[in-house]
Amino acid sequence: MDIREIARKAKVSTATVSRAINRVPTVDPQLSKRVWKVVDELGYYPNTQARALVLGRSRIFGLIVSEITNPFFPEIVQTFENLAVENNYEILLTSTVHDPKRMESSVRRMIERRVDGVAILTFGMEESLIEHLRFRKVPLVFVDVGPDVAGIANIRINYQNGIRQAVQHLAALRHTRIAFVAGPLQLKSAMARREAFKASMTEIGLPPDLIVVGDHRMEGGMQALLELNRLSNRPTAVLCSNDMTAIGVMREAYDQNIRIPDDLSVVGFDDIRLAEFTIPPLTTVQMSQHELAKIAFQALLNEVACESPGHEHHKYELTTSLVLRRSTALARAGRSLTMPPKGGRARGSRKTPASALR
Repeated sequence: MDIREIARKAKVSTATVSRAINRVPTVDPQLSKRVWKVVDELGYYPNTQARALVLGRSRIFGLIVSEITNPFFPEIVQTFENLAVENNYEILLTSTVHDPKRMESSVRRMIERRVDGVAILTFGMEESLIEHLRFRKVPLVFVDVGPDVAGIANIRINYQNGIRQAVQHLAALRHTRIAFVAGPLQLKSAMARREAFKASMTEIGLPPDLIVVGDHRMEGGMQALLELNRLSNRPTAVLCSNDMTAIGVMREAYDQNIRIPDDLSVVGFDDIRLAEFTIPPLTTVQMSQHELAKIAFQALLNEVACESPGHEHHKYELTTSLVLRRSTALARAGRSLTMPPKGGRARGSRKTPASALR
């Protein structure tokens, strides 16, 4: 079965069938309706590869994320796919798992499939791969790490706004010893959050010196609380670089009989779906995954529709804001973290995975 059979049954030309199937807006609505009625009756499925060759577009967008098992990414993928369906696009999804070779293989596969554009939401990517995609003139959208050059759209995250709100919230609760659990030092997004914390602390006259490095995993958050617990000047509040870290801090606090928020206030970052279901529900800085996916998809549509692709540089911004729940409370005078009881199980030997989620 091919479009000639459909044209014969619909009593139109093959050119009309082709335009109707490809949803060309100039096709007469009545003719288009006749064509689609025959298509449905015959159960015809167009050859998308042939259509891509004719139109010069595949109507496929690539989406690259760091690790699909990270609770931060499923909502991004779902929203991106919903928008793709609404706009008659498909998505080619890949998860890099922080493997450079896998990243390179993913990019090669997308080029072979002639994707119309790629949204790279990994919060970190090798510069050589950026250049490789630019050379192929594939429209690109990055979060945070894209270079300020023509042909690449950048989504800049305003980390400062939400983190400033979090620090000021803790200060209003009379916390003066506020710690920060940073993300992996090699991630620009983690460094941006760390710098936002330091700037926010300096603004209100508090020293930003209680900083430990985590890995954006729950295990890293657990280890971070052990490190903070060994300090002579222990914090009464902890702000974390992401929610997974904060959940790890809360998990370790439970093991150490540290009550949240009575003994320790905890704030996360991201506002993943799990954040409102922790005990207590986690106060966090929201970086809307739904809005991020919407901005990324719209940016790709804009790049594809651009009359002079590769000659303009577009910037987008996503603002962060504090979401108050029940993991923060008023600081008590002289309160500090409870040290683990003597004879308790040793936790310092826990091995933490080296790779970061984001």
